[in-house]
Amino acid sequence: MSVYKRALAPAAVAVTAAVFLAACGGAEDGSTTGAPESSEQSATEFNDADVSFAQMMIPHHEQAVEMSELAQTRAGEDVRGLAAEIEAAQGPEIDQMTGLLESWGEEPMDDMGGMDHGGMDGMMSEDQMADLEQAEGDAFDTMFLEMMIEHHEGAIAMAETEIEQGADPEAQELAQEIVDAQRTEIEQMNDMLGTGGGDSGAEESSPEDDSHSGH
Repeated sequence: MSVYKRALAPAAVAVTAAVFLAACGGAEDGSTTGAPESSEQSATEFNDADVSFAQMMIPHHEQAVEMSELAQTRAGEDVRGLAAEIEAAQGPEIDQMTGLLESWGEEPMDDMGGMDHGGMDGMMSEDQMADLEQAEGDAFDTMFLEMMIEHHEGAIAMAETEIEQGADPEAQELAQEIVDAQRTEIEQMNDMLGTGGGDSGAEESSPEDDSHSGH
């Protein structure tokens, strides 16, 4: 009996090894469904539209944060509160987009890559920013709101391009969040300018209101 058992042992080991190798090696054609393939897929699941979105939106957000910081010492209470909300939302989004670029092996643009700020959707020129820095009180509030509406419209256009053309799920989700949040803020800013809805005193001063209706 002991001789028989010794003869069986090598065969059992061979069968066990064959089963183990079959389980780990996948199909005979060499295809696998393990973690390495998934990692490769996730690492390449982005395209040029994703990179462009993050690279362009970072300086775009940075300017909105700069404008919002100016509001803290120059704006009225309502505009100052809105500016604080914009700054609080866009700061973390800048960090998120920077992280996405790093995960893709890409770099943020260095000073807009030499681009003129005024040539980018919704981006304020240096002269416009200088004018905003010099304004105070009601004049600042009006200028800030008008400029930020234009700024938001540019960001929405960029985000919609990412939604249509991008490939990275996180970047597309962020783009949709930007669209939703900034559309809401545009409505709020239009209301603050008096162009987003009817004022309670419109009936009493309709001739004067008509002359300002295109604000």
